Amino acid sequence: MTTDGKIRVLRVIARMNVGGPAWQSSVLTRGLPEHGIETRLLVGRVGSQEEDFLTLREPDLPATEVRGLGRSVRFGDDIRAFFGLIHEIRRFRPHVVHTHTAKAGVLGRLAAIVCRVPFRVHTFHGHVLHGYFPVPVAWIIRVTERLLARWTSVLVSVGDRVQDELMAAGIGRSRRWVAIAPGVAPPREVNREDARRRMGVDVDVPVLLFVGRVTSVKRVDRLLEAVHLVVDRLPDVTLVVAGAGDALEEIRRQAGVLGESVRFLGWCPDVDLLYAGSDLVVIASDNEGMPVTLIEAAMAGVPGVTTDVGSASEVVEDGVTGLVVAPDHRCLAEAVIDLLEDPERRRTMGLAAHRRAVERFGSDRLVADHVDLYRSLAGDSSTGLIAGSW
Repeated sequence: MTTDGKIRVLRVIARMNVGGPAWQSSVLTRGLPEHGIETRLLVGRVGSQEEDFLTLREPDLPATEVRGLGRSVRFGDDIRAFFGLIHEIRRFRPHVVHTHTAKAGVLGRLAAIVCRVPFRVHTFHGHVLHGYFPVPVAWIIRVTERLLARWTSVLVSVGDRVQDELMAAGIGRSRRWVAIAPGVAPPREVNREDARRRMGVDVDVPVLLFVGRVTSVKRVDRLLEAVHLVVDRLPDVTLVVAGAGDALEEIRRQAGVLGESVRFLGWCPDVDLLYAGSDLVVIASDNEGMPVTLIEAAMAGVPGVTTDVGSASEVVEDGVTGLVVAPDHRCLAEAVIDLLEDPERRRTMGLAAHRRAVERFGSDRLVADHVDLYRSLAGDSSTGLIAGSW
């Protein structure tokens, strides 16, 4: 602890691309000082095919860039980032180094061990054990995470199912794990007609919304296959894709046969507008953590339809706040049609989703959970493997 009783937390994230890890890092960076916790945020550079969260949504968020700390694994960059992290740790002298995303988790925890930081915390916002890399690479990642878990004071998962999957892979023991769900701020009110106009969609047509990275694991191709079936039944349906990524051009090509039934908006800084103008939010992924898109939608009173992956079903309560289905385009299509053809059920689900989101997924709760975590570490020297103290 500092002489004034403050805990110092250094947060490290590989890059602040638009997504759940960036949003949580932002909320915590802004919220923790109000609770007497001094914090700094270290970030890497966003890739060329990604949108920078800081530029798009939080241009005044204080963050320090560490050279080489991006998503790509390159020996020279990784060494540069490792020593850059050591430099920043020695300058800030944190009590806790808290890492987010895979590469930052490896380099940040190793740097913290070298610098004898008292506590190391890592958040799994999901995992890359399947769906991202070839089997040999996934095996190396699994072994690396198993080893690092032994030198991590607390392992944080965004949901119970994510935690179960990681523990089943041999990563960490139960006493090291804690689940802290993401949290978002309530949306501002946006007029639906104005939202539709700015989205370029007619006021009276049913709108499905996808928000996120357009990359292979998100299976936007599966979503397009589902929309084919939905449009056969409900010709006026429009799918709005708000995001970008390495699969965008291929997805645009596949969507060509659907014509005006699919609209691509790219990354939008005003997500409140997107939810205000939508009837359903849809996720078709093969792998997820706990999708912040579903939480944001629920907070805005928009029900979700999602594949049963990761902790998505911990956000969407099946049959109550939306529908959870198998990762199959026919199942997705049936669920979407069911809800679009029943406006009253959809309205009831939206109200239930909002109530549940306010109770469980607020940004104040996210900050409070982390305050409790850091204070428990500071007050219990038996927690974790302490390599030393400042």
